[in-house]
Amino acid sequence: MDVLATQVDRRDPRFVENRDENLKAIETLNGHLAKSYAGGGQKYVDRHRARGKLLPRERVDLLLDRDSPFLEIQPLAGLHEAGVPGGGTIVGLGWIERTLCLITASEATVQGGAIGPVGLQKSLRAATIASENHLPVVHCIESAGADLPRQVEIFVPGGQAFRQITERSKQRLSTISLVFGSCTAGGAYVPGMSDYTVVVDDAAYMYLAGPPLVKMATGEEVDDETLGGARLHAERSGVADFLAANETECIGIGRQLVARLGQQQPVCRQDGIAPPLYPAEDLLGIAETDLRRPFDCREVIARIVDGSRFFEFKPLYGPTLVTGFAELAGYRLGILANNGVLYGESAEKGAQFIMLCNQQNTPLLFLQNITGFIVGQAAEAAGIIRSGAKMINAVTNSTVPAITLMIGGSYGAGNYAMCGRAYAPRLLFAWPNHKIGVMGAEQLAGVLELVKRQAAQRSGKPVDEQQLATMKQMLVGKIEHDSTCWAATGRGYDDGVIDPRDTRTVLALALAAVHRSPVRGTTRWGVFRH
Repeated sequence: MDVLATQVDRRDPRFVENRDENLKAIETLNGHLAKSYAGGGQKYVDRHRARGKLLPRERVDLLLDRDSPFLEIQPLAGLHEAGVPGGGTIVGLGWIERTLCLITASEATVQGGAIGPVGLQKSLRAATIASENHLPVVHCIESAGADLPRQVEIFVPGGQAFRQITERSKQRLSTISLVFGSCTAGGAYVPGMSDYTVVVDDAAYMYLAGPPLVKMATGEEVDDETLGGARLHAERSGVADFLAANETECIGIGRQLVARLGQQQPVCRQDGIAPPLYPAEDLLGIAETDLRRPFDCREVIARIVDGSRFFEFKPLYGPTLVTGFAELAGYRLGILANNGVLYGESAEKGAQFIMLCNQQNTPLLFLQNITGFIVGQAAEAAGIIRSGAKMINAVTNSTVPAITLMIGGSYGAGNYAMCGRAYAPRLLFAWPNHKIGVMGAEQLAGVLELVKRQAAQRSGKPVDEQQLATMKQMLVGKIEHDSTCWAATGRGYDDGVIDPRDTRTVLALALAAVHRSPVRGTTRWGVFRH
């Protein structure tokens, strides 16, 4: 493979400006993460500790192997909703007894761990990641059940969570529930349907209806322990498989159960792997914060792949889409990265490259910085719709795992062609400079202005220039806000916003996850229009 050269000048004012702006964005990211990590706030943290309990993140830390990273999924879900940091649940990937697992933990300091719409969305995303990548799941549960005032948003879709547990069990993918506190109503079905359930004595409770509802329904007065205490479920009901004396023992039993799944693998493939030749710190100056300015995606590739080696495919054809082969943390992969708008030649090259990677059982990495497909009379006559459809067809029907990283803009059908969320990449992450939308705010507002003017002309009415200018200004502000990475990650459109300097580490763990199941490509495709 060729070693990528770099043209980066760290003294270039543009590089310095990008670095400074990206550092500010990372400060914002860290501020949002700190609020998510703080759970329900000091008052509820103190109350939780006063009950002799470990905090949810402490439970996760004890569960993980000593040297294991923890790749948190959607830590800023619900950023647009006040009072529910992280959607009230913790989700991530990490190694337990040298087995890569998907781990969830109820954030018991946020509304008692109750599940709301954002938490449900996040939990369903976690289940999808576990199933697609053949990962065992460990739940650390302490949940008050559904957020009852919002039950209309939760009840019907929430049934998927229970179905997915049994589907994974059928696939021989175990679910282990460690119960540290209350599991009420639907929450009780999670441990009830898991393959293994461990409960903490004098702390864990599981019941379909808590004491207040039992009294309302039957008139029976009963306390938590008598109704659904840990010892009752371990000795009489049979819901619990193991009774732990305390939280530490519960976590220890959970680790033993994972060890007995017989799925151990090394934490990371390190031997003989050459790191990139150039520092990851450079990514802060390379990643443009003004997305109207282009940057060479090869400079990004050179700082994330092994030895900065990249075997470029069709380098002279369709140059606005860079395609080629590399290795990252010892895993081979095919890379598709944007170097400008997608032309017909770029799209057709992308489709061919995706087909080749499927033929070779090679996972795909999409690096998105795309304004969309080229438009205009010449492009339409040349068949840009046909070429774009060909690439989208290939992305849709590809069966090798895909990982997507948003390193800039993601606009229009370019989002689809480069494997955006709707095209089911196994994992999808974003840098803080990322923006997403049908088109840029100025372009969208300009289009609507033209539509308003044409409508006024057809009706023979004068244009209210002041009203039109105000509408345009308000629309630009709204679109700018809605297209930021913070708005997107809050809605769960990605699996997390990451510091660009952590890109190689994040992608290495993502590749380890996708290799938990066999990587098999396809030679079957939908109809390609020629």
